[in-house]
Amino acid sequence: MVAESPYLLGDSVGEVVSSRENLREENAQLERRVLELSQISQQFLSLRQENARLRELLGSQARLPTEVLIAELVGVVPIVNSHQIIIDKGSEAGVGVGQAVIDADGLFGQVVEVSRFTSRVLMITDTSHALPVQINRNGVRSVAGGTGRRDALVLENVPVTADIREGDLVETSGLAGRFPVGYPVGYVASVTIAETSAYAEIIVRPTAQLDRSRHVLVVFAQTEAGSDAFTSEGDVGSLEEDPAPVGDGRP
Repeated sequence: MVAESPYLLGDSVGEVVSSRENLREENAQLERRVLELSQISQQFLSLRQENARLRELLGSQARLPTEVLIAELVGVVPIVNSHQIIIDKGSEAGVGVGQAVIDADGLFGQVVEVSRFTSRVLMITDTSHALPVQINRNGVRSVAGGTGRRDALVLENVPVTADIREGDLVETSGLAGRFPVGYPVGYVASVTIAETSAYAEIIVRPTAQLDRSRHVLVVFAQTEAGSDAFTSEGDVGSLEEDPAPVGDGRP
């Protein structure tokens, strides 16, 4: 036993070292597997969120009486103090200048330039954009202008006597024919009346997720004759050109 003890001790130590190496290798494999599963999990969460957004868009599409086209945001126009995006649908898909763009929650903007495969969208909060609106509660009409902030619009030239309250839903009025009537634009966030002013300062919070939406709907509004209101050849612009983006209803 004394003579064999060194061999027995060597075998025991060898088994311990071997087991430890095996555990290290197994641990490394498990760590790699955890990272792989983490990546898959992150992709799953991203896909699930995208799926939820698309379901919301499909729900919006089901509520709309007009034909729409789902488009994806593929770029942001790099102009200082400008709120413009690029979507992945153009004249090849029937998109034309002037078409309204919405997301699952409300009015997003309008198409101002079109190329074959992409289009440029001017968001409703851009300072050059304005649109005719009305108060859902009582039909009071006004013009909602962009402020350059993604969380605020302003109702322009509203008399202090106008019946507009905080929480009122602001929607498109359909005047001027650019935006169909009844699309939600935002909710009145504040009404400020200065003693020396004839007009009230009214701030509106947009309902659209202007800084979050990845997918939007391009609306094909129909005229009474059933033809497409915004896709005639004369209305289609080009991304190579630079027409001045004029908001609908700006005085």
